Amino acid sequence: MKYLTKKTTIKALKITGIFLSSTLAFLIVFPMLYPDYVTNKIKQLTNNNIKGELNFSKANLSFFSHFPSLTLDLDDFLLKGSEPFKNDTLVSAKQISLGINVSRLIFSKSINIDEIFVDKALVNIKIDKNGGANYNVYISENKEIENEESNTKIKLRRIKITDTHLIYNDLSTDILIDAKGFNYLGKGKLDEAIFDLHTKAQIESFDFRFSGEQYLKNKKVNAQLITQINTNSLSFIFNQNNLKINNLPVDFKGKLDFLSNGYNLDFVVKSEKSQLHDFFTVLPPQYVSWLEKTEVKGETDVFFSLKGKYIASENLNPDIIFNMAIRDGYVAYNNATEPVKNIYLNLKTKLPALDTQKLEVALDSVYFNLGKDYLSAILNLKGLTNPEIDTKIKSEIDLGKLHKTIGIDGFDLKGKFYANIVAKGIYNKEQHKFPKTNGNLELTNAYIKTNYYPNPLKDINFKGTILNANQTFESLSLNIFSASFIFEDKPFYLKASFNNFEDINYDINAKGELDFAKIYKVFSQKGLELEGYANADVSFKGKQSDATNGNYKALNNKGTLELKNIKTTSEYLPHPFIINNGLFKFNQDKMHFTNFNASYGTSNFLMNGYMENVINFALSNNEILEGTFFVNSTYLNVDEFLTSMNENNVENKENTNQTTENTPNTGVVVIPKIFNFNLNANLKKVEFQDLKIDNLIGNLQLKKGVLSLNNVKFGIIGSSATMSATYKDEAINKADFNFSIKAEEFDIKKAYTDIKLFREMASAAESASGIVSLNYNLKGKLDGNMTPIYPSLLGGGTLSVKNIKMKGFKMFNVISKKTENAAFKDPDLSKVDIKTEIKNNIINIEQFRFKIAGFRTRIEGQTSFDSKLNIKMRLGLPPLGIIGIPIKVTGTQDNPKVSIGKKTEELEETEYNENELPKSEPSLTPPNTIQKDSIGN
Repeated sequence: MKYLTKKTTIKALKITGIFLSSTLAFLIVFPMLYPDYVTNKIKQLTNNNIKGELNFSKANLSFFSHFPSLTLDLDDFLLKGSEPFKNDTLVSAKQISLGINVSRLIFSKSINIDEIFVDKALVNIKIDKNGGANYNVYISENKEIENEESNTKIKLRRIKITDTHLIYNDLSTDILIDAKGFNYLGKGKLDEAIFDLHTKAQIESFDFRFSGEQYLKNKKVNAQLITQINTNSLSFIFNQNNLKINNLPVDFKGKLDFLSNGYNLDFVVKSEKSQLHDFFTVLPPQYVSWLEKTEVKGETDVFFSLKGKYIASENLNPDIIFNMAIRDGYVAYNNATEPVKNIYLNLKTKLPALDTQKLEVALDSVYFNLGKDYLSAILNLKGLTNPEIDTKIKSEIDLGKLHKTIGIDGFDLKGKFYANIVAKGIYNKEQHKFPKTNGNLELTNAYIKTNYYPNPLKDINFKGTILNANQTFESLSLNIFSASFIFEDKPFYLKASFNNFEDINYDINAKGELDFAKIYKVFSQKGLELEGYANADVSFKGKQSDATNGNYKALNNKGTLELKNIKTTSEYLPHPFIINNGLFKFNQDKMHFTNFNASYGTSNFLMNGYMENVINFALSNNEILEGTFFVNSTYLNVDEFLTSMNENNVENKENTNQTTENTPNTGVVVIPKIFNFNLNANLKKVEFQDLKIDNLIGNLQLKKGVLSLNNVKFGIIGSSATMSATYKDEAINKADFNFSIKAEEFDIKKAYTDIKLFREMASAAESASGIVSLNYNLKGKLDGNMTPIYPSLLGGGTLSVKNIKMKGFKMFNVISKKTENAAFKDPDLSKVDIKTEIKNNIINIEQFRFKIAGFRTRIEGQTSFDSKLNIKMRLGLPPLGIIGIPIKVTGTQDNPKVSIGKKTEELEETEYNENELPKSEPSLTPPNTIQKDSIGN
């Protein structure tokens, strides 16, 4: 018996050994039989279906990489993206493996890829501001390719991703997702039209940023998801989706349908009966370090839903609901002896169709205790522009104790805060409605000190009330009985009252010194710095109607405001704006300023003058601020004001990968209609790009949205000029202008050398020389790029030529060739007045005469802004010009056609349509040939 047992055991071991040896041999030998076949077929598949650049260092067929699967392993895998990111990485991985169905390969020599393994990869998804994405690298199969490759197919059943870094950067929605340590396992029949995808995912570090704000950072995510996918209708149904973000469990269900022009959304995200501490773990990163030192207890429910269609072209948006409840909340920072407890919150919000005007907030209650101190509030709000309000707020809190208990780092806070506010009703400015209100606010002995400055603002006191008995503006009153503080041993005090907001009766007193630089250091306002000193001693008392009706004797507005070394630096300005000194004096309705000395970059200003209707302007949205100023400057560099704008434009173009041709209209310059200003300027030297202007003297007016220049005189390139102009914006992409200019005897050669714009518009002037004068009037419309709309131009004037050498002018060179007379090539012109008129895209040239080498020449005709010519000439033969040769010039300025004869056809006019750009105008900028051929080349 023992012998049989031993024999059976030995036999079993032999069979097992043979089986294992055979299996091992199969696993080793089988991949050696098909490596080139499998590799070539997959290369053929990728070449026909992938349009991005794809590279890998080595391909290997093996059972051992992802046993028991047979995989084609691609080492050092790199796939670049599609336009507009074809040079950027889409996917790079240490290894990507494609799982091959073994039975199909053996019995039918067909290759079915049913698994994908990705290890240690970077997946870098990019979308530009226009929606162009780098992942559009797959080419849909056509029938020809399908027949050719019928034995090579992708029928995925399993996707496994390990230790991968996923980046999703969408500039069109301003969303950035950065997921590190991304592990994913997805199973399902992915090649079928309708299938369930079972997913397990883990992310070690998940970051989410929207519109520049960091919402999630370094969060851990665990997810188990079941998603039903319908590829026919492009529909996703999220049936069972249990997520865990850090410690917060989240249930996520919903549906997403892709429509032809948008999406149909139905999502519900909720976390029920969760711990308040776990909720704080998913908040933005600034709360993480705080949470480590804070004991947080309590229970919370969170609910979020997004439901409806999102179709931008039809202005359809989904509804949002967000609800949150907290029960028995407790917060104690750093073992605080007196915690905030009994925290109770019941918040419900609705945002129908993402329309803020339909916003509904129901804060049934918010409450907490801090020892004997407390906060209790309710708020019901409907709408924002004209909100319906029902609120009650009652609080009595020691701010010092609250600060220690909640532990906000970076500043120290003390003081007693008291509030008792009740308000109910509708706020509607147009209907002069204001909620019935009874409110009291009081802050006593407050103190604030931050880490940014060693000394505090102290002795902060405020006491005020707001009352409204019958829900009208007339019964509304606001009283600030006292508002004061001490900073750096310098006190500041304010007292004010405002009654009857239909006709505001005001009484304001302010006195004290402010050191702006030190105050801003206390609060460290990012992006804006302010330096300097102000000393105020002002009082304003009166009624708005007295200011409006000019009854200034009933007003008592007086005082002074002195400014010194005020330096403001903003991220929107490339240089600081400095008010070296200035004194404002208030007298009734006027504010005078004396020796207002300022500088910006290398530019300097000295201003004197006054503004009037100041009080009425400050108290009303419909009043006009008026003023008269005298401005003197020894130097003004306009480029210094434009540098920041240009840099921002360049940056935007780089970010959007757009060419200048595709850049949309930026909009016309908008002139504010709330100012009536009269400015008299005396500017010794002005620079704009390479344009140098001397001794600019003139008047500028800003009135009812119209900017006017009146007889502005200035020197340029050694000559004098006078200009008057008006400008008015009519819409965001259209403006009206009207100007007249008179320039006396300027050197055309010097103009070419010194003025960049002249060089660009008249490049052939490089070889011209002589003296010309200009007297011209022109009006018309500007488009959204501040470029003239040429059919809208209407005007005329005279160009006076004095001793001009017309070298290189194409039309005369062609005439010289046709007439075989060298005198017409590069002719000299002297004392010729050329009068022109512009209308309907046509420049009409009145008849003018001149002599060339004894020929008495007469020219008249037309040219257009799209370069067409219709010129009539008469060459009077020597000696008296009685006998003449008629010549007509047609064609274009780039290619003039000269022939003998008189009869020509009038150029077709293009009338301006106020409502749209002319169809015959393909571009708002005339071709370069027109600009060059004005003088020729």
